[in-house]
Amino acid sequence: MAADRDQSDAGLLTTMSIEQSWHFDGTLSDVSEARGWASDFLHGLSRMHPPATPDAHDDVLLVVTELASNAFAFAPGPFTLTLRTTMTGTVHVALTDTNPAAPRPRPVDLTGRGGLGWHLISALAEQTIIVPETDGKTVHAFLPW
Repeated sequence: MAADRDQSDAGLLTTMSIEQSWHFDGTLSDVSEARGWASDFLHGLSRMHPPATPDAHDDVLLVVTELASNAFAFAPGPFTLTLRTTMTGTVHVALTDTNPAAPRPRPVDLTGRGGLGWHLISALAEQTIIVPETDGKTVHAFLPW
């Protein structure tokens, strides 16, 4: 009877997921702190599930940095960063901020005034989803790992 139970229970674990969230006040230094926490998360992930390409780690960090920078610039106040993955080869980056307006591409300004962030996020992510929240929005970006 115990052997039957062990076999039926073995089928329950088909995918392992890892998730971590960090809450920030929304100061400029939080952008680099978010990037640092994300880098730590990805280093741990890479020990269990190495990325498929050499650029995957940097691509995720670039998206985290752009989302946190946009939260600082366009959504004053706190933000929450969540990273999660299943061992299926995707990293899910979610950033919740206080601005209900959906991100939109801006014209690129080559004099240093921005406009590249959303273009970069859209180019690197396999999919992006913006979900309205009670006091803002959550931007979800799914990147290959």
